[in-house]
Amino acid sequence: MAEGKIVYIASPYAGDIEGNVRFAKAACRLAMEEGSTPVAAHLLYPQMLDDSIPEQRELGIRMGLRLLEACSELWLCGSRVSDGMQEELKAAWRHRVPVRRIPCELVAEFMQPEPDMGGQAQSMEYTGACL
Repeated sequence: MAEGKIVYIASPYAGDIEGNVRFAKAACRLAMEEGSTPVAAHLLYPQMLDDSIPEQRELGIRMGLRLLEACSELWLCGSRVSDGMQEELKAAWRHRVPVRRIPCELVAEFMQPEPDMGGQAQSMEYTGACL
């Protein structure tokens, strides 16, 4: 069964990485709920690249921007636009990929508690992308 459009999820990563990853996952769940297929490069490439090494960070950014070119839409999630998100936004404009602003409050509806190592749900308190 084919899903709807492919949407590129742009949300903050650096800083509160744990909270920002939870926020990005929630944005992906929102996209899936709307029938779209989400692509979140900042959830994928840090799994195999070290963001603290400039060359690897740059490689991850370049690969993410390449993915963006293949997407139907860029979702700019949250009220804070990081430097990386600004680059994604510029790339979307260059490649004529439509941009949709996704309010923090809408994404927050799809946030789920992440279990800690003891199996207990962690606090849902998070404001990183909403500042």
